[in-house]
Amino acid sequence: LPAEILAYRSLTKLKSTYVDALPALINPKTGRIHTSYNQTVTATGRLSSSNPNLQNIPIRTLEGKRIRQAFIADPDCFLISADYSQIELRVLAHLSEDKALIDAFASDEDIHTRTASDVFGVFPQMVNADMRRQAKVINFGILYGMSAFGLAKELGVSIKIAQEYIEGYFQRYKKVRIYLDGILEGARRDGFVSTLLNRRRYLPELKNKIPSMRQFAERMAINTPIQGSAADLIKVAMVNIANLL
Repeated sequence: LPAEILAYRSLTKLKSTYVDALPALINPKTGRIHTSYNQTVTATGRLSSSNPNLQNIPIRTLEGKRIRQAFIADPDCFLISADYSQIELRVLAHLSEDKALIDAFASDEDIHTRTASDVFGVFPQMVNADMRRQAKVINFGILYGMSAFGLAKELGVSIKIAQEYIEGYFQRYKKVRIYLDGILEGARRDGFVSTLLNRRRYLPELKNKIPSMRQFAERMAINTPIQGSAADLIKVAMVNIANLL
C-alpha cells in the first residue's frame, strides 16, 4: 500500500505541474510555450528558467519521459540537446592546473573511475559500480567544499573513513588542494571571488561570527569560481550558437 500511495502522489504531481499547467501557458499567437531564461538570478551565474521552468521537465521515470514527448519540433526541424561532459570538474582541472586531473581528461579517462581507483587503491578495471558512485560523490563533494562530516553522511561511512577518502583525493590531486586553499585565502582577504570572465561574488558572511554562516560562505567561495566559470562558458556557447543560427 505505501508504494501505491507514493506512485499516486508522483502521478498527481506530474498531472498538476505539467499535464494541466503547461497547456494553459501556450501563447495563442505562436502556439508555443515561451519560458524566460534568467541570467542574474542565481548567485553563481547559472541560468535559471521561469514562467514556466523548462529546466525541470522530468526525465527519470517512464511517466516523466512521456511529459517530454509533448515537446516537438516544427515539420522538417529538430530539437537538439547538448551537454558539456563533467564541465565543472574540467573547469577545476583548468583553474588548479593539476597535471594528474588534466591528464585524466586529456586521455579521456572516466574521472570517477580514476578517482575511485586512487582513493580505494585498486586498478581501474577493478572499480565496481558502488566504488564509482562513491568516487562521484567525493569528486563533486570537493567542488562544493564538503567536509568529512558531510561526506560521511552522504556515503553512510564514519567521519574517519570520509576524511581518509578526502586525504586520498588530495594525495592524487595535490594542486587542487593548493588551488582551493588559495581561493579561500583570497576570498577572506578581498571579500569576493571571481569567475573566469571576472564576474565577482561578494561574500561578507566570511567574516560572520556565527560558525555555520561563515562555513557556508567558505563553501560558496570554493564553489562559485568553478560553477560560475562553467556557467560563463555555457552562456558564451549559447550566444555563439545563436549567432550561427
